[in-house]
Amino acid sequence: MAKVAYGLAALLILGGMVWMGQGSGYFPYPAESFMIDQTPWIYWGALAVAAGLVLIVVTRRNRSRS
Repeated sequence: MAKVAYGLAALLILGGMVWMGQGSGYFPYPAESFMIDQTPWIYWGALAVAAGLVLIVVTRRNRSRS
């Protein structure tokens, strides 16, 4: 179960970083993406990264209790 949680956390962090990059215009791929230079995607990306980090912390705490 911990491997699944870590995998999901990694996807959240990676996806959030891509969203932040597209929202800020630093990662304009694909060129016709609706997310490029759209500030709300920076915030959604930061939220996804934070959720991934929280998932890692919760998973580590639960594993140390076992």
